[in-house]
Amino acid sequence: MESKARILLAEDDASLSELMKEALEDEGYTVEIFSNGQEAINNFDKHKYDICLLDIMMPVKDGFMVAKKIRQVSDIIPILFISTKGLEEDKLKGYQTGADDYITKPFSMKELLMKLDVFLRRTRKMFYETKQEYQIGKIHFSYTDLKLKSPAGEFDMKQKEADLLKFLCEHANKVLRRDEVLLAVWGKDDFFLGRSMDVYMTKIRKYLKADPDIIIETIHGLGYRFTVPGLTEQ
Repeated sequence: MESKARILLAEDDASLSELMKEALEDEGYTVEIFSNGQEAINNFDKHKYDICLLDIMMPVKDGFMVAKKIRQVSDIIPILFISTKGLEEDKLKGYQTGADDYITKPFSMKELLMKLDVFLRRTRKMFYETKQEYQIGKIHFSYTDLKLKSPAGEFDMKQKEADLLKFLCEHANKVLRRDEVLLAVWGKDDFFLGRSMDVYMTKIRKYLKADPDIIIETIHGLGYRFTVPGLTEQ
């Protein structure tokens, strides 16, 4: 049976997280558990999720910090906080960091399942209405589906790879400064993120090499130029 959705669950209470995982998987969801905030951030960058459930009080990085990092990557993916911290100021801080909803422990699984259904239906509608696809020479790139089809085959892209390629497509045939790309795609300009961007640029070049007319040119001391004759958004 196809999964209803893929859930990132960040919760350091092992007993609660396993109970939630079991109950959600019984309803057809796929659930991946992370016991601290840094693990959640690392895995969000590597994989595609449909919704995030975040505890606030976690080791290494708390739920607020995780939500901020997620919002630097995606404005659309739903974030639900699940916490014992039920004060109004905690809820307000949760919403300010990008949460879509806030559930106070203890909660009923029925309530959680209802909220998951509401937010997933909303985001699917948004994705359907804003489906973004690009024809890059001989290569078809679906940002919405994180897929790239070329004469060399079909590739599943990571979210950050797709974000970077989408930004390049939106600014094709123009000179882009490194700091401009970092701020737009990563939300911050620093040395380590710059090294990460170089790695992603190399991966994207490999995806696009099936069409020799497509060039990601490195302009020394400045940035990049994504040269694509006749790029179109569909």
